[in-house]
Amino acid sequence: MATETQESAKLAQLAHENPDEIEVAAGREREQLEGWIPALATEAEIREALEKAFDYRGDVTITRKDGSQIVGYLFDRRSGSSLADSFVRIIPSNAPAKVNVAYSDIAALAFTGRDTAAGKTFEAWVKKYWEKKAAGERNIQIEPEKLD
Repeated sequence: MATETQESAKLAQLAHENPDEIEVAAGREREQLEGWIPALATEAEIREALEKAFDYRGDVTITRKDGSQIVGYLFDRRSGSSLADSFVRIIPSNAPAKVNVAYSDIAALAFTGRDTAAGKTFEAWVKKYWEKKAAGERNIQIEPEKLD
């Protein structure tokens, strides 16, 4: 663990650095998907929407062609040569068992849950840190928010 003097020296050094010149791994741009209901008219649209659902960090609602709905976290997908050979795996919010759904059985998809990681970038954390530091706080710890 760094001493307070070492931490102060590092912070003073970083305060004068250009953020664009500090080594940062490039991230992927996130879309605002919360509340989105994609059109699933073509095979390409179905595959693209389910890829986005796989990357989404909130719950989705899948409506099957038989009218039943599954609300939960889409945690896996298996892309096959056809829609019947492709599956998503979802953890329902109201049941402990994981459910497999074939792409061909999906009538509608909606991004219904809150994106639990929206706005929680490293840059947002650093901004909060500097605001607390500028306010004169000591022993700053920025705790994660509680998940619902």
